[in-house]
Formats: sequence, C-alpha cells, structure tokens
Amino acid sequence: MSSSSSSPAKKKRRGPRPPPPEVSPFRADVLAGRVALITGGGSGIGFTIAQQLLAHGASGVVIMGRRAHVLADACKRLDPSGAGRAAYAAGDVRNAEDTARAVKVAVDTYGRLDTLVNSAAGNFLAAAEHIKPKGFRTVLEIDAIGTFNTCSAAFAALKASGRGSVLNISATLHYAAAWYQAHAAAAKAAIDSTTRSLALEWGKYNIRVNGIAPGPIADTAGLTKLSAGVDQAVLERQMARAVPLGRMGTRFEIAMAAVWLCTDSGAGYATGTTVVVDGGAWLWSPPPIPRHAVAAMARAVEAKSRAKL
Repeated sequence: MSSSSSSPAKKKRRGPRPPPPEVSPFRADVLAGRVALITGGGSGIGFTIAQQLLAHGASGVVIMGRRAHVLADACKRLDPSGAGRAAYAAGDVRNAEDTARAVKVAVDTYGRLDTLVNSAAGNFLAAAEHIKPKGFRTVLEIDAIGTFNTCSAAFAALKASGRGSVLNISATLHYAAAWYQAHAAAAKAAIDSTTRSLALEWGKYNIRVNGIAPGPIADTAGLTKLSAGVDQAVLERQMARAVPLGRMGTRFEIAMAAVWLCTDSGAGYATGTTVVVDGGAWLWSPPPIPRHAVAAMARAVEAKSRAKL
C-alpha cells in the first residue's frame, strides 16, 4: 500500500457558515410600554438593539451619540412613519452633564425611563508598549466611566420605573487576554465589575443590571476598525476557522439577547450576569494534536486494553 493511500485524506477547509434567519422568538408586545435610552445607538449594535426594542413593543427609544446628524438620520430609520417613537440626545458619555441631559430627554419625551443600554465604546489596535497614556485613558473614559455616568444619571428614573433594567455591552477580551487591546480589556473588565456591583446594590430598587459580551460581529464599525483593512470575505474565512460555531455573529443575535434580558417574564430573575454571545470564540485555541491523530491514539489504547483481557 502506498504511503499516500495510508495517510488520512486532507479535508477541505470549511467556509463560514451562514447565520440563521433573523426571526424573533419573542412576542411582538413583549416589551410593551417600555422606554429605553441607548448610548451609541446611532449605529452598529446599539442601533440594532434600538430597532428590536421598538419591534417588540417599546413605546419609545432615545439614542445618544456625539454626532447629531447621524442620530437624526438613525431616528428616521427607526421611526419611518414619524410616529414619535424615536428621539435623540447628542452628547458625550464621558461628560456627566451630557448623560443627565439624555436621561431628561427620555423622561420629558416619554414620561419615564425603564431601560438603559450602554453601547458606546472606543477601541483601536496597538501593542501595549505603543499605547500612549492618553489613548489608554480615552478608552477607559468612554467605556468604563461613560457606563457609570449614564447609570448614575439614570438611577432615579430607573428606580421610579419599578422595573428598571440596565444592559452594559462588554466583551470577552479580559477573560484571558487579548493581543493588542490592553486598554480595551481593562475597560471591559471595569464594565463587568460595575455590572455586578450595581446589580448587588440596586436590586432592592427592582433594578436589574446585566451585560452582554459580543464576539466578532459582522457589519459593525468596531470590526471594520479592528480588521485593519482585511477584505471582508477573507475576514469571514478567518473567523470560520477561529470560532467554534464557524462564523461571525450578527447584530440581530446580540439584539435578541438584549430583548430577552429586558423582559420581566423571561429574565425577571436575572441580574449581575454578563451573557456571552460569541459563538464560543473566547474558548478557541488551535488543537495541539490533529483530530485524526487523537483518534488513532485512542484506538491504540483500546487495542492494548482488549489484549490484557
């Protein structure tokens, strides 16, 4: 028998798997009457969360970001009929006065505030030795301090709601370590810690505080920025090899996690937790031994065991 016939056949590398259809498992009125404030809501994950909160019955959403024209355009897309279900507040989450003003817009416009989603974030790739203190501080201020600023500003309104819910968008960078993101990993670790602390302290006011840690999500500004100009098709193939589920996630999938965490009936007893929605990406590492070699080793061990019987 030739060596070529005895060696295992090489399998064709799999391509990225298609995402499932974007069909919600929730009733269209599951969030009926809720009012939400979403930072970073003018684009990306924040925008899609705003879309899905409205699609599931929220009576109004206020999106916050630094660019008023982007927010105005996003509101038109969120509320194409002009029914007044979407409003915006331009501002910087690093500024406590801006976050307080955004909360006021929500309460003045819709009479209440039930849900806060902290989706504003900043990031860039850099080796740790090349990150300037200013850059490190900026990411911490946007992500961690910005999250606390909006939580602090929204506390009174969330308490008055009687069913307040806070969602902090985090990441898995700090679960082990991530290349070239020391600043972002530190910021996300701070967010997760804040999520737990506020859940502990604010439970007495019936305010639930949870987080979502997305993995690589397609069609987001963050992924575009961090992919360093890599072609989208190439990037998707890379993700297929580096994510156990074999594909990048979608903004819709993150938004479905957000809808669930906002529900009183489905997630009413969930607080202080960060839900990882990453296709298993943070668990991934290259196998030290090929699968066919492990199978051969197992068969050899079984054969020795049978011989001893």
